[in-house]
Amino acid sequence: MTEPGRHDPYRALRIPGFRRYLTGHLIGTFGFQMQGVAVGWELYERTRSALALGLVGLAQVIPLILFFLPAGHLVDRFDRRRVLMVALGGMALGAAGLAAVSVRQGPVPLVYAFLFLTGTARSLYGPARSALLPEIVPPGSFQSAVAWSTGGWQTAEVLGPAVGGALLALTGNPALIYLAHAALSLMFVALLFGVRLEVPIRPVMRASLDSLLDGARYVLRSRILLAAITLDLFAVLFGGAVALFPVYAKDILHVGPAGLGWLLAAQAIGAVLTTLALAHRPPLRRAGPALLRAVALFGIATVVFGLSRSFVLSLAALATAGAADSVSVVIRMTLAQLGTPNELRGRVSAVNSLFIGTSNELGHFESGALASLIGPVAAVVAGGLGTLVVVGVVTKQWPELRAMGEIEKSVSGQR
Repeated sequence: MTEPGRHDPYRALRIPGFRRYLTGHLIGTFGFQMQGVAVGWELYERTRSALALGLVGLAQVIPLILFFLPAGHLVDRFDRRRVLMVALGGMALGAAGLAAVSVRQGPVPLVYAFLFLTGTARSLYGPARSALLPEIVPPGSFQSAVAWSTGGWQTAEVLGPAVGGALLALTGNPALIYLAHAALSLMFVALLFGVRLEVPIRPVMRASLDSLLDGARYVLRSRILLAAITLDLFAVLFGGAVALFPVYAKDILHVGPAGLGWLLAAQAIGAVLTTLALAHRPPLRRAGPALLRAVALFGIATVVFGLSRSFVLSLAALATAGAADSVSVVIRMTLAQLGTPNELRGRVSAVNSLFIGTSNELGHFESGALASLIGPVAAVVAGGLGTLVVVGVVTKQWPELRAMGEIEKSVSGQR
């Protein structure tokens, strides 16, 4: 760590614009998570089909794959705050449409249509939100801002489903939850009006295939950034055991639905506590080795969880995995934004969102498919070991990542 006596962990929070951004990001994520609970419950009530639930994720990930290139281009070409407002408006419109379909008991395909609209808006939301943050927070406060932002997002991901489920049980009306999501999205829009930006001049560019591909080219040229994204991509793909938590709760740990809730919460709790700790610490002096060790720890914790027959040990392993993952997220996001020229941040963020978003969905599929072939325990353990192999390959293939020191100084030296 550097200069622990001089570090101000609340420096980012002292910026009024960042407080507005953080509040909006938290309530927006909170509403989206509540909506996810309501959509799953209502679709299963109406269809009694597991396939119908699987199509929820598909309807929202397809737009991310289709539109990540033009989304990144729009973020880099136009005012990023306005682009983010448009994305939030699209999410509010999608939520309002779900509410209308719910009230009228409209056709199920309409539900997927509005989920597709939501996914389209989110393909724009992710790059716009990520690229906007460096225009709100100066570089010296950026890693702290990322930690606070990540902690807020993870907190909302824990509380959102819980509150959504409680409201659903209390009211029995999913339309109210959809409308709540729409209202929270519009509240984020209102908060953005009060955010002051330090906007560097960006060159005017025309839409072309060449400009659309600039973000992907930059990631491929930036070896450290490519290494960080690759590391996170395959760690999530191989090490994600979330899809098998119901199997562990019922058949291996024998803790029932309540235990399943704790399994789902443990990883997020570890992540939230660690991101808050990171926000209170100075920038990492050796960010590259810290990233590699964090992902290796994630793999080891996954193996421990896979082999555990103790509920307490399983919770501890998952909390450790969440803590390690949060270190990886903060370093990767800080590197992606500070290490990318301002005029390319939208397109690079879009590429990053594509890789991370699809790896979550594919990771769930990989876990389930492998478990059907070799059993859940072997699948989880194999995934953890696969993560460790990825760390070894990345360490050997990208020695510059292993040598990376403090992120801000490293990226400044590259420019």
